Amino acid sequence: MKLISWNVNGLRACVTKGFLDFFKEVDADVFCIQESKLQEGQIDLDLEGYYQYWNYAEKKGYSGTAIFTKIKPLSVAYGIGIEEHDKEGRVITLEFENFYVVTVYTPNSKEGLARLEYRMKWEDDFRDYLKSLEKNKAVIICGDLNVAHKEIDLKNPKTNRKNAGFTDEERGKFTELVNSGFIDTYRYFNPDKEGVYSWWSYRFNARKNNAGWRIDYFCVSDSLKDKLVSAGIHTEVLGSDHCPVELVVE
Repeated sequence: MKLISWNVNGLRACVTKGFLDFFKEVDADVFCIQESKLQEGQIDLDLEGYYQYWNYAEKKGYSGTAIFTKIKPLSVAYGIGIEEHDKEGRVITLEFENFYVVTVYTPNSKEGLARLEYRMKWEDDFRDYLKSLEKNKAVIICGDLNVAHKEIDLKNPKTNRKNAGFTDEERGKFTELVNSGFIDTYRYFNPDKEGVYSWWSYRFNARKNNAGWRIDYFCVSDSLKDKLVSAGIHTEVLGSDHCPVELVVE
């Protein structure tokens, strides 16, 4: 089973930059997107053979997630059941026979860390949500988690230490997630691989110079370890400031 996750940074723009070409070529069983920046009815995607599930932010042109799946889920849930968090269209959960798939667009702590306090509350509540799902069956989480976990996960760790996405607080919450029983699948297969990122700033020729960050993930319950086949990052795919990430499970 092949799963893809991609922060498209505005799906309508991404569609004009080759989204559908990649979508067809990769032929995923489950394809998750973040930052769709859409309201209902603003796009008509003809994805033959896929069920479509969308979660929109109340604020126009902001956030938003979607999942396209060849396999009809047993159930679908939007948000994490906490009103404070569920106005921005950040989470969709699909239940399948052997596991849940959760796509997430984690809140950015913003410049000056204006939203760091909120982000910390989000992290704890989201982790609690995942652990509650795990009581029923294994969980696959994917999406833009807006954090580079270790120094190996970004080009310039020293100069970014106190910037959003690489604060000690955010990295600590990712460590808590891992310690609670989740595997960072890319690092599971590539523990020491350097220079592979999933997001680059639009400024300073960052992508051309590969001055990037790995902030897009597939994380899975420990119980799925034996089912993991491969994990990858499609750095060659353009169309957004992020590139797609991939997971293959048995």
